[in-house]
Amino acid sequence: MRAGSGASQGNVARESRKPRIAPGFTIVELLVVIVVIGVIAAITIVSYTGISNKAIIASLQFDLANASKQLKMYYTDHGTYPTSLNGSNCPLGSAPSPDTRYCLTTSSGATFTYANVLPSTFSLKATNSTNTTAYSITNNSQPAVAAATCPTGFIAVPGSSTYGTNDFCAMKYEAKNAGGNVPVSQASGTPWVNINQPDAATYSPNVAGCTGCHLISEAEWMTIAQNVLSVPSNWSTGTVGSGFIYRGHSDNSPGNALDADANDGNGYYGTGNVSNSDQKRTLTLTNGEVIWDLAGNVWEWTDGQTTGGQPGIAGEGAFAWKQWTAVTAPGSLAIPATPTSTGLSGSGTWNSTQGIGQLYSYASDASLRGFLRSGVWSHGGFAGVLTLYLYYSPGYTNTYIGFRVSR
Repeated sequence: MRAGSGASQGNVARESRKPRIAPGFTIVELLVVIVVIGVIAAITIVSYTGISNKAIIASLQFDLANASKQLKMYYTDHGTYPTSLNGSNCPLGSAPSPDTRYCLTTSSGATFTYANVLPSTFSLKATNSTNTTAYSITNNSQPAVAAATCPTGFIAVPGSSTYGTNDFCAMKYEAKNAGGNVPVSQASGTPWVNINQPDAATYSPNVAGCTGCHLISEAEWMTIAQNVLSVPSNWSTGTVGSGFIYRGHSDNSPGNALDADANDGNGYYGTGNVSNSDQKRTLTLTNGEVIWDLAGNVWEWTDGQTTGGQPGIAGEGAFAWKQWTAVTAPGSLAIPATPTSTGLSGSGTWNSTQGIGQLYSYASDASLRGFLRSGVWSHGGFAGVLTLYLYYSPGYTNTYIGFRVSR
């Protein structure tokens, strides 16, 4: 018994002297842990980014809501909105000027961009400090996403409470075909023509890198027209309503559509005309942006369509050109198209002498018609920023009909 016991004890002793291996992770287990940590980190970053973006948006909306209240208080006091803001965001226009009682403040370090087209309207955009997020507001709207960064070749357009638009982007130039039915806004090349309204609407979203691009709407066209009509430098005398607003390439010399120039200072490019001729092809917006060929060069489809309710002359028997001042039947278009609708002082008396263009319509017509704007290179006084041509069906094409895209 003792011998057996000794052997057993010896075996135990030998076992106790064997090195012990501490338990650990396998390679697979380590990889699983690393992956889990990575997923958690990614979720945390995404969550933080989402919360951060929401905070930026909320801050911009708060700033705009407060600024809108300040501007409306200014309007109550002065009977008009400020003409502009100074470097400290204090209103300029009515005495005392600047009126420091109504200075706009931001809680987020945002930058305000202010535009005033009419005494009774305003458009205000707030952009965050990194210029990545922007919201806008007008005198009769709530804060909405603004056109902070426009696609290549597009310009930012201040919204208009008159036509129910917030800030948006529009092609600086008439659409060109980059190939494969992809519209592009660039100076070089002649406009994309021989396109009907449905195809223009179908191809407009194809603009490279542009989510939300579409054929320019009637409301957007009228917003741009109202804006450029309000800028004194777009008028031959430097005074709104005096002399004429430039109507672009429309004198049939040369007798074809033109490309544009990348230099905005060369607004008479290709026309053979000189300073102060009505053939200037560039117009400036209240925010300093420049747009080419809003009048003249080629017709441009908007998204407008109608099966009746055309403005015209009561009792007329056929389609005909007419001055806007001759219209006796205002019609029932969804977006008002008359000069008077812009609200600009004296606009009710403007006609082709002021360079705004004319109306081609038939008040009694009930066929489906698409809206054409601008005017052709040969149209002379018929061309203009408020020209409206209502004769063609949406499916019509010709070598002098193109389009423009907005977002």
